[in-house]
Amino acid sequence: MAAGGFFGRALLVDVAGTAASGVPYELDERVLRAYLGGVGLGTWLLHRLAPAGVDPLAPAAPLAFVFSSLVGTPLTTSAKFAVVAKSPLTGLLTDALASSQFAIAGKLTGHDAIVIRGRAEELSVLLIDGDGVRLEPAPELAGLPAAEAERAARARFGRTWRTAAIGPAGERQVRYATISHDGRHAGRGGLGAVMGAKNIKAVLVRAATKVSVADQAAVLAAARDLRGRSFGPATAKYRELGTLANLLAFNAVSTLPTRNFTAATFEGAPRLAAEELHELRGVARNSCASCSIGCEHIYSRKGGGKQRMEYENVFALGPLCGVSDPDEVFAASARCDELGIDTISAGGTIAWAMECAERGLLDEPWLRFGDGAALLRALDAIGERSPGLGELLAQGSRRAAAVVGHSSIDFAPQVKGLELPGYEPRSLQAMALGLAVNARGADHNRSGAYEADLSGELDRLAGGAAHVAAAVDTEDRAAVMDSMILCKFLRGVFDDPFTEWARLLELVTGWPLDAAELRETARRIVRAKRAYNLREGATAADDTLPPRMLETPLELGSGRRASLDAGRLRSMVAGYYAARGLDAEGRVAAADLQDLLLDG
Repeated sequence: MAAGGFFGRALLVDVAGTAASGVPYELDERVLRAYLGGVGLGTWLLHRLAPAGVDPLAPAAPLAFVFSSLVGTPLTTSAKFAVVAKSPLTGLLTDALASSQFAIAGKLTGHDAIVIRGRAEELSVLLIDGDGVRLEPAPELAGLPAAEAERAARARFGRTWRTAAIGPAGERQVRYATISHDGRHAGRGGLGAVMGAKNIKAVLVRAATKVSVADQAAVLAAARDLRGRSFGPATAKYRELGTLANLLAFNAVSTLPTRNFTAATFEGAPRLAAEELHELRGVARNSCASCSIGCEHIYSRKGGGKQRMEYENVFALGPLCGVSDPDEVFAASARCDELGIDTISAGGTIAWAMECAERGLLDEPWLRFGDGAALLRALDAIGERSPGLGELLAQGSRRAAAVVGHSSIDFAPQVKGLELPGYEPRSLQAMALGLAVNARGADHNRSGAYEADLSGELDRLAGGAAHVAAAVDTEDRAAVMDSMILCKFLRGVFDDPFTEWARLLELVTGWPLDAAELRETARRIVRAKRAYNLREGATAADDTLPPRMLETPLELGSGRRASLDAGRLRSMVAGYYAARGLDAEGRVAAADLQDLLLDG
């Protein structure tokens, strides 16, 4: 009998050839308790099921959709799932979270995870419900945006199915293609390319069973309490203006990356600010499935239509590329959605290419900072993988820099191959450490240390021991929230997070959990991610930042200089290793490897 909230099994699906087969894969309760679900369980599954050294786009490389014990409960923001695979962009572990009814229906197929391997003979859709698995050819979906493919698949098979699909970029295996569903994206690291390499245009799931919790009445009471707190001041920013509220705030404190990280303020920021757009363009506010926060803000587009805008896509397609016209940024964001590509990696790679063109390293004189038409042209080239520039940029900035040469890697905005998000590392030095050491690469969702930098409790320009402690703490919190799974926007409503999270999990699963166990679970998940990357060839040399961040200071409007040299970063990385119980080369100790339960 599985613990409450779990079925105690994954489904292993082989899509090789013209038919799919599925077999159950038992999940021991000690593994479920050790990893919780979501990203944690997905990491464990990748250790067990991915052959060492496998090409991320090979048939043998697994693509895992992973749920958690909270999915399907009335707890707000819990309708989320993780997608976990080896990244075709970084060659290391990648995971992405998304919210939608797909999470609930996927879990209620009767599985805690669905793992796909193999390659279909022709473009197909995969259907999973209580009757098993089947593969259906779908050549008519070729080239469609994910949203259109979702609608077409549900029209063909019925509205009781929930769908996750890829766009044309995923079919063409652009290395930062996304998986989409209900207008949301499992965005970073190229998971859409992994799905495209399996010749699967869409995965359709349909609920077939129910799952019980340990204490239904207590879960309902906890859900009412959490819902009430979710309307409080900790989430007000997201309700009122959405994540785009960060744009002007970051610009004011010189931490808004601009023109490929050559500056930290953008003169065109007010035109793109949430405050301005909300007044002139705001048309609606929306929520993810089972969410009471409602952070999604919808704006009108020039010429008709609507577009969801968030800080990261505006940063990456606006200031990072020097584009200040909101209509051009809206159009670029919509194009990324249609193609099914990660806006951060797309913007970062194009910004790098713009600098290369300005330096004469790329013979593309039309590709210039501030040119919205050039941005759209580059996005189209990427989505089509057109010969020359499109094929080059579809590889991401690290691989593209290896082709271009001339030390262009020094200003490629990436860590471990994953493009940097919208946080200037030189002026946010706890965040700088988090970006350098994170398993996924340059990542703000798995290491939210910028909160400590901006708290006023640290000198954000002078990284040291306090910054190390902040980076470790925020990484631990993210590891638990991403495995439970709960939305990060809910994090501020918890006064004593680990204690409160342990209580929620206990009500659902029946396990007698406490904060101490949950903190150790967080450390285990972080170690498991690092252990996987070490297995795949990562070294301590990968825990760094681009040379531009370590060699070129920034002059701030305050008169201070933001400088992060290699020595300071190495010192913080060494402090991080010590805090994590790693050796001087960042390797996991033998005793800790045993704790990962990789033997079963």
